[in-house]
Amino acid sequence: MGKKIIVALLLMISFVSAEAQISSKEQNSTVKIEDPDNLATEYFTQIMGVALSATSNLKLYQFVYDWIGTPYRLGGGTKKGIDCSGFAFQLYNKVFNTVIGSNSRNIFSTVSPVSKDELMEGDLVFFKIGSRSITHMGVYMGNNKFAHASSSKGVMISDLDEAYWRRYYYKGGRLLASLRESMN
Repeated sequence: MGKKIIVALLLMISFVSAEAQISSKEQNSTVKIEDPDNLATEYFTQIMGVALSATSNLKLYQFVYDWIGTPYRLGGGTKKGIDCSGFAFQLYNKVFNTVIGSNSRNIFSTVSPVSKDELMEGDLVFFKIGSRSITHMGVYMGNNKFAHASSSKGVMISDLDEAYWRRYYYKGGRLLASLRESMN
């Protein structure tokens, strides 16, 4: 019985101490509420090395930032789990208000090929990993970076210059001109 009283007292002291610290902080400083847009900008510029400019599509970057870390799930299309084509589908739907196909091979059939050095924000990148057909895709972010749903790490940003991605890179693609014009 004595141990229970001591534990209860320690818990009560911890709670009172925490309340006092919170109260003290509220009185002595203004609470800084983080701006989510600023966090996304900081994440992309400092951590990922993607320079945002006045011409950058901030909605695109915010969307990717919000999905970073979402687990991979084959055939998935929600924040509970998503695959590479599901991620591209969600991104194009929410950012560009455009519905694209639901698998990487079908989506590739709707794009115009673009050379790697001509990729622009929002273009799609396609990979043939251990296959003769397209097995993976992502969305180009600029500065050789692309966002995708990795089967091992979920939604993340990778570099096209990494040896793995260089090895399996197939082509870049831009939505056919008529569809691209409707996005602008």
